[in-house]
Amino acid sequence: MAASAKTLTNTNCTTSGDWTVVLPRRGKQRRKVAEVGKILEEKQEPWAPTDSQTDPGKETALMQKMERYINRIGNSQFYHTFRDQIQTSVFDYFRTVLGSDTKMQMVIYGIGSIDLYEPPRLQLSIAMLMKRDFNWIGSIEVFDPILSVTESRVLETLGCSVMSINEHGKREALKPTMFFMPHCEAELYNNLLRANWKPNLLKNMVLFGNSFETYEQHVSLCKNSPIQNSLGYILAVRSFANEFRIETISDDYYNAFHDSSWHFFSAVHETELQFINS
Repeated sequence: MAASAKTLTNTNCTTSGDWTVVLPRRGKQRRKVAEVGKILEEKQEPWAPTDSQTDPGKETALMQKMERYINRIGNSQFYHTFRDQIQTSVFDYFRTVLGSDTKMQMVIYGIGSIDLYEPPRLQLSIAMLMKRDFNWIGSIEVFDPILSVTESRVLETLGCSVMSINEHGKREALKPTMFFMPHCEAELYNNLLRANWKPNLLKNMVLFGNSFETYEQHVSLCKNSPIQNSLGYILAVRSFANEFRIETISDDYYNAFHDSSWHFFSAVHETELQFINS
């Protein structure tokens, strides 16, 4: 995700002094409410980086930078606390999602430019460290439409697969899947939930991203919020979601991880998943 989305934008209506809402990125104007429905109708389409030139020197420099970031955050109190939370308070939820499977795939949407911005590098570092430290994390797939050839090659060197299809967040969780989506746009979370709006799919999902509780609080205070029409499934899933916020520990990691939570979805019946008008 580009810098304009990674650095969340303040809104006039706040739930607290530092409440923020993710708005559209790359300098585009906010979508009109009437256009929101179009986002959900976007179809999967082939994708490739828009640049075609390769630069081995640049790849080497970016790979070395990523290695420094991984080492730095791996030794931080933030990551130790983050890892401890997975191993203790939320581990049973991960185990429930895994069921009889031994591996949980990871899908990273909206990672942003790891070449240009620090928050994406920090976020990717966390994903790499989780892969290193938890043997039940399987393959990692990554997508962001702004990725360059250099960034794609570095991601592959790190052991990730870069998707060749823009799914617009609509991956069905046919098997245990962690969707790693810190600071993505609300529409992307909504697309993901809509695509998985069945009991047998929701139970396979773990989502790491913006706090759904905070979205709900924002809507309750801002009745005419510009993002309200993008939150139908996010608000509906709150009734059977278990959310656990993470602790950012220090200002060093605030921009990359503030207001982030783990979300797990408890078993529901088909009848509970009534149509959501989003």
